[in-house]
Amino acid sequence: MDFIKKITQTDLFKITSLNSLSVLLKVGTGLITSKLLAVFVGPAGMGLAGNLRNFISSIEGVSTLGFQNGIVKYVGENENNKKELGKIISTLLIVFLAMAFFLSTLIFIFSDYFCYKIFGNNFQYSIVLKTVAIVLPWNVLSILFLSILNGLGKYNKVIYSNIIANILCVLLSFVLLFYFRTIGAFFSIVFVPVILVLVTCFHLPREIIGFRSLKFYEFDWKIVKNFSSFSLMVLPPTILSPIFKLKTRNFYLLFVGTIVSVYFYPQLIKANGRIEIKKIIWSFYKFILPVFVVGTFLVYFSRFIIVKILFTDNFLPVSDLFFWQLIGDVFGICGLILGFLLMAQKKTFHYIIIEVLAIFFLYFTSLFCIKTFGLEGVLIAQCLESLLYLIVLMVYFRKYLF
Repeated sequence: MDFIKKITQTDLFKITSLNSLSVLLKVGTGLITSKLLAVFVGPAGMGLAGNLRNFISSIEGVSTLGFQNGIVKYVGENENNKKELGKIISTLLIVFLAMAFFLSTLIFIFSDYFCYKIFGNNFQYSIVLKTVAIVLPWNVLSILFLSILNGLGKYNKVIYSNIIANILCVLLSFVLLFYFRTIGAFFSIVFVPVILVLVTCFHLPREIIGFRSLKFYEFDWKIVKNFSSFSLMVLPPTILSPIFKLKTRNFYLLFVGTIVSVYFYPQLIKANGRIEIKKIIWSFYKFILPVFVVGTFLVYFSRFIIVKILFTDNFLPVSDLFFWQLIGDVFGICGLILGFLLMAQKKTFHYIIIEVLAIFFLYFTSLFCIKTFGLEGVLIAQCLESLLYLIVLMVYFRKYLF
């Protein structure tokens, strides 16, 4: 009993428990939203919605210059230095908004071009792209605010923000889908960041002294330079990945991805020495990975029920693709924390090389596997890419692992 009590009192258990609640809620709201999409817009509409999400994700990465992980690092290091913290936040706010307004202008002006790339000849959806342009500044603000909270170690604030936003988003999705069908689905995706930033704004000012009196003249190019290495690590995969994965998109590994970015990544940044890093990595493999593996088994053996609940009977052929998807997800999760370790240690050159080579490997392997195995080849290629990524990182960090 003392052992169980000791475990339940750890920060990891508390964060994991709270995150589990958040994930369960997000999965629940996701089930509802997906069901609504399947019923109201069908497979074709869901495919276009996926393309839109992919586009927005790419624009987010470019507009924030890949600074998110750097924000976590430098905000965490300057948590007790309010003057420096204010300077960092002021600089980031200027950079983010400048990039957002620049990209917004481009997207708005060339909305027909982007509409064709995302929706094909359905030019009636160009209004969606114009809305994306208008909403983009809100999007980058939500990313900035959540990254700041994460850097301050306010994990509960980050998770609570996501919980509240998820509830509001599913309500909004229902209304838009019910009244506007396909275009309503697209608008529900576009307006998610607006809801998230409004929710996050309630938490952030309480956590940062003087947040409301940020001084824009404190803009510092040295701070931008410090963040540049994170841009070099994140932007190449952000730009290249959507090009190669537009039609081979991964399912989101929500639970583990959130835990690693919210809890383990800040821990890796603060870790001193090889022994402490090894302890953090193996705590992930001992406590988080087994839960995920059990979950994959449950998903696989429940795949027919899941597809029927999540979508409609028209999507049942998708159940045949679960095996390779789930195997690849396990490999991907094993390599995820090692990828974050690369960022935590600012191994910029190595991170770029590994990520870009992985994307090109996935692209060419997909071409071969699709010709050989058909649609299933896409997931086989993703599985092989995840396995290779894991092996390369295990060899690179062998001294930290063994």
